[in-house]
Amino acid sequence: MEPSQTIEDESQPSIASVTRRIQRLSLHLIPLPFLQRSPQLDMLTCAKANKQEVDVASLSSYMRGRHREIQEKIFDFFNSRPDLQTPTEISMKEHRELCLRQLFGLVREAKIKPFRYVVEDPAKYFAISEAVGSIDISLGIKFGVQYSLWGGSVLNLGTKKHRDKYFDGIDNLDYLGCFAMTELHHGSNVQGLQTVATFDPIMDEFIIDTPNDGAIKWWIGNAAVHGKFATVFARLVLPTHDSKGVSDMGVHAFIVPIRDLKTHQPLPGIEINDCGHKIGLNGVDNGALRFRSVRIPRDNLLNRFGDVTRDGKYTSSLPTINKRFAATLGELVGGRVGLAHSSVGILKIAVTIAVRYSLLRQQFGPPKQPEVSILDYQSQQHKLMPMLASTYAFYFATQYLVEKYSEMKKTHDEQLVGDVHALSAGLKSYVTSFTAKSLSTCREACGGHGYAAVNRFGTLRNDHDIFQTFEGDNTVLLQQVAADLLKQYKDKFQGGALSVTWNYLRESMSTYLSQPNPVTARWESEDHLRDPKFQLDAFRYRTSRLLQSVAARLQKHTKTLGSFGAWNRCLNHLLTLAESHIESVILAKFIEAVQNCPDASSQAALKLLCDLYALDRIWKDIGTYRNVDYVAPNKAKAINKLTQYLSFQVRNIAGEVIDAFDLPPYILRAPIAMQSEAYSQYTQLVGF
Repeated sequence: MEPSQTIEDESQPSIASVTRRIQRLSLHLIPLPFLQRSPQLDMLTCAKANKQEVDVASLSSYMRGRHREIQEKIFDFFNSRPDLQTPTEISMKEHRELCLRQLFGLVREAKIKPFRYVVEDPAKYFAISEAVGSIDISLGIKFGVQYSLWGGSVLNLGTKKHRDKYFDGIDNLDYLGCFAMTELHHGSNVQGLQTVATFDPIMDEFIIDTPNDGAIKWWIGNAAVHGKFATVFARLVLPTHDSKGVSDMGVHAFIVPIRDLKTHQPLPGIEINDCGHKIGLNGVDNGALRFRSVRIPRDNLLNRFGDVTRDGKYTSSLPTINKRFAATLGELVGGRVGLAHSSVGILKIAVTIAVRYSLLRQQFGPPKQPEVSILDYQSQQHKLMPMLASTYAFYFATQYLVEKYSEMKKTHDEQLVGDVHALSAGLKSYVTSFTAKSLSTCREACGGHGYAAVNRFGTLRNDHDIFQTFEGDNTVLLQQVAADLLKQYKDKFQGGALSVTWNYLRESMSTYLSQPNPVTARWESEDHLRDPKFQLDAFRYRTSRLLQSVAARLQKHTKTLGSFGAWNRCLNHLLTLAESHIESVILAKFIEAVQNCPDASSQAALKLLCDLYALDRIWKDIGTYRNVDYVAPNKAKAINKLTQYLSFQVRNIAGEVIDAFDLPPYILRAPIAMQSEAYSQYTQLVGF
């Protein structure tokens, strides 16, 4: 349409406006023509030309993992028990009691006993955790507090005497417990905790005290109503005979009974209050704990990394407070691994609901023709198809993380411990932040129907939101990743070995940081852009440039601002570096998964998703690549066109790709994600 025509139409009767709107909307239905020399890619309509065949059963089998059987057992149990299913409308008090009954039903009726897998088979434990969180995220968190946090602290920080005494009670839920680390004034800065555990050598006991309001344990799951024990993190203080009178040995963990096992009343010296109604996760009873001279036996110190003898002497195989603290937190990374893994499970549910709705929902269309699926609109594809590709990417990345974590638990290899610590911090931060944004996007993509509580987006979004904060604030965790990268960078120049996930930095300091090749910077063929080597090189080049440049900036600013001031001056740069590195790891694992897939049709589908993930990320940061001439203007344009084309191709197989997640109807539950006949159920909700 010529500009002059547009101006004329503005003054015409309303039918002209309607015609113009239809013409504009129809533009969404016509994919941009790709490169001129690839006519087979020029499609004029949304007809399913060149649609790729996908063997859903084979792809699902590849995605299911080794522990699908126990997940199906969990789904079947809750599907058979309507009395244990969480209704759309429920009060906080009712939700808490339902959540407890769900947990008891899982363990005592369905006979799912996950505790031994925390150490023996973490992959199986995380598979159970994902399934439980799919039932109700509140249940997933309560489950995690009991087994991963409270139970995990006993297994990982304690010794044989603690396991012998508490294992069965934790396993069968007789000993419901809490993980009391966070305080009102200290969350991320665990070394700044103020709760005190002072040893009394006369009584052979520790005295747990909350010295001020800022030291009240806060947001403690299971504390408000159900918990009977707590692992309390406190500063271990020993009496000395010097002028100071005491010696602070740093933060340690202690088992503290908080309620009477028979009456369930708070024990003497323990004050418990309710943190009240929250934005989400109201099935979890978060509470606040204050300790007033609470005495516990010396044996209640979880003493794997440090112990106190009967005569009050401190012993440890680790020489410094910092090393003991690092070892303690290193054993607790399972919580981050679990959150990253569970976040992908929540993203699967949201993407499946949004994509299925978008396939079923029809709006507008060419003149005098039937309405078309809203997923045929380029704008809807742009919202959802890269997200679908990212869901697959995150799945493979978190599976890799679980494998490395399981290996770490078996070998206790020091280098692997450091690698898993940084990788879990990065993936937990990146994946949960992405999922949080995607939940809002999915809601918007489903229009007004997405706003109905029964269609789940509100609950999923509110319950998941805190994933960005607990087990480590995402911004703080990304800084840990950046700090580790800088350490690797420094070690590289000192001849040190690089940890497994960071190996590519060995090349990056030379190959990736050389001047971009002016020839390859202009290559724009489809084969080149879909080459995994080009994609991974581009990701790693960006990370390497960011690492080199931020190292130089830190060195410069440290001279005038000191190390803390320099870090703060470069903080946004450091966060971008960490995210870039994690994206490189995610892509590398996705490429490996594609290459290792045994079924040809599944491999082709995964290759399409992987290419979309890679090129979409490159396009979203195209300014970085253009700024250093890594990508020439013509190549940038080709990347944009190919990304749009790949979104269209993924749209053609979107139904099969989400079906491969194999999520049962009870887990989805949203009427808008069911076939059209489910709308009869939907209308009944409002009285028709």
